[in-house]
This record gives sequence, structure tokens and C-alpha cells, in this order.
Amino acid sequence: MEPEKRHTLFIVALLLFVTAGCTQHQNTDQQGQQASSIPAFQLNSQQDSPAVDSARVPSPPDPKSNDSDISSSRRNAITRAISRVSPAVVSITVTEVVAGKKHLGFDQYYGFFLAPGRDREFKSMGSGFIVSEDGKVVTNEHVCGKNAKKIMVTLSNGETYPADVLGADEFADLAVLKIKSEKKFPHVEFGNSDNVIVGEWSIAIGNPFGLFSDGKPTVTVGVVSATSRDFHPNPNKPRVYQDMIQTDAAINRGNSGGPLVDSEGKVIGVNTFIYTGGTSNGFVGLGFAIPSNRAKKIVDQLLKSGEVKLGYDPGFEITPISHNMALMYNLPTTQGLLVVSVNKDGPAYEAGLLPGDIILKIGDERVTSDVHAWALFREYAEGDTMRVEILRKGQRYQAKMQLRKKVKAEGN
Repeated sequence: MEPEKRHTLFIVALLLFVTAGCTQHQNTDQQGQQASSIPAFQLNSQQDSPAVDSARVPSPPDPKSNDSDISSSRRNAITRAISRVSPAVVSITVTEVVAGKKHLGFDQYYGFFLAPGRDREFKSMGSGFIVSEDGKVVTNEHVCGKNAKKIMVTLSNGETYPADVLGADEFADLAVLKIKSEKKFPHVEFGNSDNVIVGEWSIAIGNPFGLFSDGKPTVTVGVVSATSRDFHPNPNKPRVYQDMIQTDAAINRGNSGGPLVDSEGKVIGVNTFIYTGGTSNGFVGLGFAIPSNRAKKIVDQLLKSGEVKLGYDPGFEITPISHNMALMYNLPTTQGLLVVSVNKDGPAYEAGLLPGDIILKIGDERVTSDVHAWALFREYAEGDTMRVEILRKGQRYQAKMQLRKKVKAEGN
């Protein structure tokens, strides 16, 4: 081929190559414009984007954040209840004076004689809780004792104050103290013990065994094991415990008088005693508290008059039956109480009781002594109906007494 023809063909081929390249570039731009018109969410769903991947991978946990979560999870209803009540729980130290027993002495001029012994001081400790901002404290009567010479109350912050007894009741085993101070004190709130649920949390707060002189209370936690437990632990003592709350929260000596608290931080009972079953002197899972509704009623009466009185007149006089009395009057039993007289204007006469009747039961409780009977009487109020079982001429009868205040006879 001639050189001129070869040169012409080369130029034509070069032009064809450039034209094809421009056409391909134009098609590519059109495809890019079409792709850019696709919605962004479709692009994300169709393509693997590095930005999307990094969003899906969770960030590493912050150690400080975890510590905060754990700390907040440790705070629950129980810890909140304890922090609410603890400032109002106190430790009580009682100094009692006990007279020494007489002993046999000898004098060279007077010979042998009985000499009085030296009085001795004993210290005991218990617990209590403040029920008013002016410093009134509720505790057990057996914590205060009958011969208290000095009572000191220590708060949870370590402050110590002297206190006086405003009123005490041996039957109910409750007492009210007054802290000698003009300052305002933290105090508890009573709950409704009638609404206590078996199985719910119960928190016992106090100073077991008087171990801690700084006043900081000890906390034990359990559940309400049972309600409406009745006890007359010692027939020779007047205390009768009715409708007690049973708990497995550990209660030991020194816890007496402290509060039993529910998970809302309200006082549902007054820790009073434990039952050991004769196995030991320590806690074995059976603790008992006076229900708050009964405690509040007794406390209100003690604050008003310093003592607890019946709000009604039963309308009779009774006396325990001794063996000599049973022989003298040919009584069939020494159990129960003999009705000595009946007021014709009282509930007993209206219920059919007569002198000579023997009261065997009050409610469902068998009567063991006159002290026991009066303790049972106090479980009733004006307007209540009290059921009494009596023995008359060998026959048992049921009588229902409508309790009310004494009505004076006309002309009196």
C-alpha cells in the first residue's frame, strides 16, 4: 500500500477510537445520574456502607456508667425503709437500784441480828423509737423496769439525753418516755398492723445485747411469719400478749422495744420477745412484736393519763378461786373466777350473770387468774360484744355482754 493511503487509514481509525470513547463516557454519566436519583434509603439497603457498619456495632461499655448502675441497683425498698426509720431508733440504758438482802450480823453487846444489805445498782439496755418531734419514745415496759433510778437515751448520731417515764403498763408491756430536751427529733410513722401480709418483708431495728454504745442501730431482715399469735408466757405474771406478729427477722436481747418495720418504712410492731423452745437463749427464728394498732391505742392512753383504764364498766366484781374457797363453798373447780357481785345497772346483769357464777372463758381464752382476766378485758372497748363462758350448778352457759359505760340507777 502506498504511504499516503496508509496515513489516511491511520487518521480514520484514530477518529473512530476517540468517538467510541466519548460515547462510552456519556453513557457512564447517564447511569450515574440515574443512580443518584435513587432514594438514599434504597442506596443504604443495597450497598454496604462503612458508615452504616460503624453505626451498627455497639460502642464499648463505659466502666463509670456500670458502677453507677450497680450502685443504684443496691438501693431498694428495704434500704430506703432503713434510712427513713434508723434516725428515730434509740438505745436505752436503764440504771436500777435493787435493795440488798438482809444478812445475819453479830454485835458483842447485842448478839446476832438481821442487818440490811447494801443497795446495788444494775444497768440494762434495750431499744425504743421516737414517735413525736418533741422526743416521746415508745419502748417495752420491761425495758424500763419498776425501780429505774436513771434512764439515758442515745440517738443514732451518738447524742445522749436523760429521759423520764411518762407512763407504763405492765399488762401490755409498753411504756412511753420523754427525752429531756427542747430540740426537735426525727420520728417514725405508725403503719396499720391490720393490713400486715404474711410473707411480706419485715425489718427489726435495735441494739441487740447492748453491744454498741454509739447508738447506731443494728438491722435484721426477714418476713412476717404469722399474725394473731396469742401468748401468756408466765401464769404467775400479768403480761398477756394478744394478736402478736411473728417474724423470722432476728430479735435478741436488747432488741426489745425497737420497731418492726415494713418495706414502706412504717412501724407495724414493737419487738418484744423471742421463743427459743428451751433449746438456747438466742434467736431460733421465732420473734414476736406487739402490733402497731394495739401499741398506738395503749400509747395514746398513757399519754393522756399515765395509765390504761377500761373504757367501759363490765358491771361485776370477781375474785380468783383458791383451794380453801373451793372447799368452803363446795365449788366444783379451782379454775376460773368467782363472780362475787353484779351491778343491776351493768352489762353483766343484762347478760344474765349472777353472783356465784364461775367465769371459765373470756372470748376463746381460758381464764387462769384475775390478773389474766383484766388483761383480757382490756382487749375490748365500749360498744364491743364480749362473749363469756360461765359455770353454774354444774352446767356451762354462754353469755354475751354488750359493753358500755356504767349507767347509774334512778335516784342515785
